[in-house]
Amino acid sequence: MQYVWFIWSLIILALWAIIYLLKKGYRKEMLKMSLITMPFGLTEPLFVPEYWFPPSLFDLAQKTGFDIESLIFSFAIGGIGVVLYNLIFKQNLIEVDHTERNHRRHLLHKYILFIPALVFLILAVFTTLNHIYCGTLAIFIGGLSTLYCRPDLKRKIWVGGILFTILYFIYFGSILPFYPQYVELYWNLDNLTHILVLGIPIEELLFAFTFGMYWSGLYEHLYWHKLISLNKTHNQ
Repeated sequence: MQYVWFIWSLIILALWAIIYLLKKGYRKEMLKMSLITMPFGLTEPLFVPEYWFPPSLFDLAQKTGFDIESLIFSFAIGGIGVVLYNLIFKQNLIEVDHTERNHRRHLLHKYILFIPALVFLILAVFTTLNHIYCGTLAIFIGGLSTLYCRPDLKRKIWVGGILFTILYFIYFGSILPFYPQYVELYWNLDNLTHILVLGIPIEELLFAFTFGMYWSGLYEHLYWHKLISLNKTHNQ
């Protein structure tokens, strides 16, 4: 099982590459958000071994807490998470006009972007919660705060969370037929709820939902864009 995590991260990267190659109109968003998300892979020592302790290339996770796989994984899900809703519902992006940007709800725009990091820091320092719960709550609150600034993204945020959870469920579930004991061996279940959904820890699915929520609308929030149907784009 030494290379399962590495192969698994390459599989999600391959999906990223397929979307990137076939859907030219989404390349800019995918690449930007993947590069923004990739450094989050460096937070792996916060989760190893308290959350899980997978075998990794060169035994890096065991020796240092860091691993190459987390960088690959973070890069891939960052790009996929931001365009998944747009792909399925055939949405494109246009810039938000300056009149809308000056609305009073955007006065806290820059501060709201840092809410997930602030919530995570507070929970990690002042509670004994496993960091996976700190991260999940932080991202969920980040998604809710985005709704305040960008109510026009409400549908994308909630549906995006569901879509990414479904994708992640399929992705995670693909490993279990080949390595049915992988979760039991490498997740620190004694620190978690012990709730498994068809063999998948509920914590993984909660992460997937909150990540899908927040990341689905993050590009629009960061770069002042809004959704428009591809059919409308072609008719303009």
